[in-house]
Amino acid sequence: MNQDKRYSRNRVQVAVRKVPKAGTSTSGDSMDVVERPRGGLSVVMSDGQGSGPAAKRMSNLVVTRAMSLIAEGVRDGAVARAVHDNLFALRDGKVLCTLTILSVDLWTKTLVISRNGNAGALLYRDGDVEPMLEDVAPIGVHNFTRPSIVEVSLSPGIWAMMFTDGVGKALGQIEGPAAIGAGAGERGARCPGAVADAFFDRSLQVYGGRPRDDMSLALVGIDRVEASLGEVAIRSIDIEFPF
Repeated sequence: MNQDKRYSRNRVQVAVRKVPKAGTSTSGDSMDVVERPRGGLSVVMSDGQGSGPAAKRMSNLVVTRAMSLIAEGVRDGAVARAVHDNLFALRDGKVLCTLTILSVDLWTKTLVISRNGNAGALLYRDGDVEPMLEDVAPIGVHNFTRPSIVEVSLSPGIWAMMFTDGVGKALGQIEGPAAIGAGAGERGARCPGAVADAFFDRSLQVYGGRPRDDMSLALVGIDRVEASLGEVAIRSIDIEFPF
């Protein structure tokens, strides 16, 4: 009699949440996911200057350009520099955007967080939350702008979250993003959607359900799951897009 042999494998889960500023139908934030050519994925997020359609066009341009370079095999730090140079040349240094890239790189076996601007990030590993809340120079305005980059080894139980200032400002008015992240703990790797919802719901409560800025966040978690030998490893993406 054949027995069902089991083994463990790692899994990457991504949760994205996004809502426009109250009274507007178009968010100035753009966010998308791209597969990395050597394995893994990157979530790219940009917050355009201002809000509404004009900000959306700029942030979408930034995200699209970054995704194209990542898909071509360019490293995240070089991607951020190249997108900055492109925006700086295109708009003569008169338009700024934030750019955050959250990557699971299976070639280097690392999780990489690259930040430009006032978008925040949290990293959870080994039971501790490491906040990345300091402002970094945005892209598009100053010569020779460089990103802030944090790179850590991949391991089950680790997760990272990035968010635009619409979320950061709201969370800063309560116990703070780092404290909330510590409360979320290991749930972020097992169920990133639930943790993303918790952060987002807390932010909306601060604004009384009417955000005073565009709000976007993405959480990437690494966990370990049981599987059967011979079982097909299906990759899936679920999207909900109200209109």
